[in-house]
Amino acid sequence: MDRVHLNPPPAADVAARADAHAVAPLLNCLLREVAEPHGGPGERQVYRLPGTGRLLRVLGERRPTEPEVWAGGAWQRLDHTELVKLVADELRRHTGLSNHELPAEMIDSRDAVAALLTARARATPPDDPYLRSEQSLLTGHPYHPAPKARGGGPAAAWLPYAPEAHAHFPLTLLAVREDAVVEEGDTSALDTLGEAPPGYRLLPAHPWQLDLVGRELAGAFADGRLLRLGTTGFDAWPTAAIRTLYAPERDLFLKFSLDVRITNDVRRLWRHDLLRLRRTDTAAATAFAALHGPAGWLGDRGYRTADFAFEELAVLLRDGFHDRLLPGTTPLLAAGLVEGFEGSPLAAAEDPAAWWEAYLAQVVPPALAAFADHGVVLEAHLQNTLVAVDADGIPAQALFRDAEGVKLLAEVERAAGWERLVYCLVVNHLVEIAGALAERHPTLDPWPAARRELARHDLPEIPALLSAPTLPGKTNLLLRWTGADGADARYLPLPNPLAGT
Repeated sequence: MDRVHLNPPPAADVAARADAHAVAPLLNCLLREVAEPHGGPGERQVYRLPGTGRLLRVLGERRPTEPEVWAGGAWQRLDHTELVKLVADELRRHTGLSNHELPAEMIDSRDAVAALLTARARATPPDDPYLRSEQSLLTGHPYHPAPKARGGGPAAAWLPYAPEAHAHFPLTLLAVREDAVVEEGDTSALDTLGEAPPGYRLLPAHPWQLDLVGRELAGAFADGRLLRLGTTGFDAWPTAAIRTLYAPERDLFLKFSLDVRITNDVRRLWRHDLLRLRRTDTAAATAFAALHGPAGWLGDRGYRTADFAFEELAVLLRDGFHDRLLPGTTPLLAAGLVEGFEGSPLAAAEDPAAWWEAYLAQVVPPALAAFADHGVVLEAHLQNTLVAVDADGIPAQALFRDAEGVKLLAEVERAAGWERLVYCLVVNHLVEIAGALAERHPTLDPWPAARRELARHDLPEIPALLSAPTLPGKTNLLLRWTGADGADARYLPLPNPLAGT
């Protein structure tokens, strides 16, 4: 049951908090990808925007706030809407290209945060710390200009399915005529979710996806290829990925298509990804089976869909935690550790140096071993990594997921695969965890321990990683502004904290 508040948060408070959540990642993108440090003393950092020549200053570094622009002989404070206008003007001049879609997404992202803040004030967080960690991401990707955009639709359409609002809901059950079923891998768990009539197979669906593509399915419902059977007798909980749901009663993850742009992509289960799924999942599972240690792989067992709506109705089955977790441990989303949630062991670490060393020892070796020994490039970023902690909150095991994001060295050049791994594991992941720890413990220097852990591994790329002046940083703002494909990663050099140790 939801908890009802007699005194909801004031609108002005919600607006200010929504602005703060939305401003930080947009500034991070602008300062990383476009702005030039301008120097000058003071607690606020000053930058020059090369396209317009304007000066911008901000407070803080890891999550910058309070943007101000120099105008009329004084510093003028910018709210989120004004910052969006400034960024759009800068990017038009900087790139020579116009883009009307991305500024609207930035505004949509900020408005989504406001809706989420209001909804969270009336909702009860899950008791399970794992689910709390998955549903904690109010800011989201710290280096994306519109991390919380929801396709521009009204909040009433998506709030019932939003992890950040602590949503949980039953799945819609469909039946697909047997001659129209397409599946690969082990999909037997789907047949336990309900009972299909003779000549049909069960197909669970995300209710939001059905709302989005319902008109396209009218013919299939009319001619009997598709039937509605009701809903499951249990709830599923949306994870940080939004379209991936966890059903605790069944210990099963279900990943659906969702025809909404979230960060860089429309989140469909694309045909080409599904058709290579068995290959990538098998390679990752083989790599983890050969490891000497507790790390685990949450395998994508298989998928089922309908031939007349292959991508629209696809559902992918992912392993749950059964037989994968060490006894007495609790899995937590790495991205949740960065964002923060009630009960986070990162926030409670009494010995941050020891906690960090334990974290590195669980997360780094399996990612490097999969690459070096099996040619598997894990997408080991914050949202694809779970860290299981023991009763004292100390990291004891890492679990990785998402065969869709796995690359194989048999299909890509080693240098490209290594660059992707360094970005995902070091820049997107370790830099953020280290930053969150150091923010709470200013005397902690996390990089000597990271350097020691990386140096233990005998890969030819490691010496260069530890000595190179820069690391690859993904350019999400410029990717979206220039209309590049969401999977087309482009990198720019960032200062390497490992080399300065």
